Amino acid sequence: MLIRSWDRGDEAEWRAWTADRDFGLLAANGPAGAGPVLTPTHFLLDADAGEILLHLAAPNPLIAALRADPQATLAVTDDHAFAPGYWRGEPGTPTSYYASVHFSCTARIVEDAAGKAEIVTRQLGRFQPEAAYPVVPGEAPHGPLLSGITGLRLTVHEVRAKFKYDDKKSVDAQAGIADRLAARGTGSDAGAREQLLRRNARRAAACPAEGG
Repeated sequence: MLIRSWDRGDEAEWRAWTADRDFGLLAANGPAGAGPVLTPTHFLLDADAGEILLHLAAPNPLIAALRADPQATLAVTDDHAFAPGYWRGEPGTPTSYYASVHFSCTARIVEDAAGKAEIVTRQLGRFQPEAAYPVVPGEAPHGPLLSGITGLRLTVHEVRAKFKYDDKKSVDAQAGIADRLAARGTGSDAGAREQLLRRNARRAAACPAEGG
């Protein structure tokens, strides 16, 4: 992922942004010559521990790919919108707005029942807190299902964050684009506008002379 100096996200940004996002695309290399394997998945990020927890169906080809090469990348992308060229002034080049955070990781495959039960219990606490009872191997309702899944614990080595919202434009021009997103109001425009305004406000506070 190309990250320009003006759209790089810092740790505070990506932590705040991923706090309420828990679905991404997990990619692994797999055996030589086989090409990458990608799987959309929910995940549980423990940013303080530098770890990501998730589980997949046991036959998922990503598991075999990680056995061959445990290096993986989890990409989380959201708040995207297309910006027509005429929104952006001269030379009027269209672009895409989006936020994307990439976690470079080493995967540990978890196949023992107790280890998988711990992962699923923690995931239930995030995704299904109204029934977040401990998962016990062999005990209903979830214990008997553990044989059908494989757990993954991903140790995070690097985080790369990009918030591409025209920060290279002037503060006023960027704010004007936010108005256009509000007026169009389709797809993910609202989310893109929220991120654009957040970045705009931060720039305006840091460099008041940029504003009108």
